[in-house]
Amino acid sequence: MTKRFQVVGIGNAIVDVITQNTDDFLEHMGIEKGIMQLVEKERGETLYGAMENRVQAPGGSVANTLAGLGNLGLSTGFLGRVRDDSLGRFYAHEMAEDGTVFVNAPVKDGELPTSRCMIFVTPDGERSMNTYLGISSEISEADVPEEAARDTEVMFLEGYLYDKDKGKAAFNRAAEITHKAGGKVGISLSDPFCVERHRDDFRRFVKEMDFVIGNEHEWQSLYQTDLSAALELAAAECGLAVCTRSGADVVLMQGEKEAVVPVNRIDPVDTTGAGDQFAAGFLAGYALGHDLETCGRMGVIAAGEVISHIGPRPEADLKELFRKNGIAL
Repeated sequence: MTKRFQVVGIGNAIVDVITQNTDDFLEHMGIEKGIMQLVEKERGETLYGAMENRVQAPGGSVANTLAGLGNLGLSTGFLGRVRDDSLGRFYAHEMAEDGTVFVNAPVKDGELPTSRCMIFVTPDGERSMNTYLGISSEISEADVPEEAARDTEVMFLEGYLYDKDKGKAAFNRAAEITHKAGGKVGISLSDPFCVERHRDDFRRFVKEMDFVIGNEHEWQSLYQTDLSAALELAAAECGLAVCTRSGADVVLMQGEKEAVVPVNRIDPVDTTGAGDQFAAGFLAGYALGHDLETCGRMGVIAAGEVISHIGPRPEADLKELFRKNGIAL
């Protein structure tokens, strides 16, 4: 029986606000370069007010991945929280326009506003992210409809939401329902600091996952050892371990099987969304039943496209890019 969705994602529903600035501007505003920082509402308003020539788009890690999957023509759904305010309505509308079903209606009586992330891009392509989490971080198991979790081939979880017990409960519910219905479940480790905060819980949770995506720093943080040993442990504990390495070869390990996928280095215009679009390419291959190497290659191609322009979502036709590289969906 065919399921309604090929991929459903649970993640932060965040409006990305992007602008280009110099290193001097970052220093003047006290913005730490190249990392994601959480900010309170007042700091968020100050940074937002200092942004010129803003570009606004629906964001959040898993939501960006779903946009990449939509570009490839896969059927996708998104579970996340926005408030019924102007940014929340914009977010829900844009997700639908991109072809992803926005499963949860905007919350009319939410106490917190819709989340937003101010992204400052410097000439070297580095992005400095300042995120006000707002209502999206309040996602709970009540935001996981059984119908959506049951009716998907793959459920993809965003590690950032592990910061609250309600988020953990949402993940547990989604994973249980999807697995019982015969679907696959995987998670993005999201951030080495996120892994550090929840290492014991993550170690238990990844054992239940069919696949886990992380970069080298996240895997090393999870297992508190060098990368080679960490990936060996990961391959033994979770179904499939995927490791990206900032311009170096991508490694995929599944039991005794291993694939190493080379990366063609290019000068990035904006690295925002590189990991998210790698996940999109990989997940497309995974959902369509491709082998490990092909899944990795698809991730690398999608990531290469998104860093060639401003913004975290693909602008080119990814299907055409795959065809040019000998990959048929």
